[in-house]
Amino acid sequence: MENDLAVRRAKHELTQSDLADAVGVSRQTISAIEGGRYNPSLDLAFRFAQYFDCSIEDIFEPTQSD
Repeated sequence: MENDLAVRRAKHELTQSDLADAVGVSRQTISAIEGGRYNPSLDLAFRFAQYFDCSIEDIFEPTQSD
């Protein structure tokens, strides 16, 4: 799953730790999601969307397979 969390964080001048604290996860979780090594739970995806005041689909996009 692709996401634009790093871009959104940069626009809001947030560190990974800042975002992690805001949504209730560890900085390592943010790093793993941004790096594509971990897909968030639906609950966490909703928390990101609520924090950034957008829809889940604005942040996360399924990876297209050939």
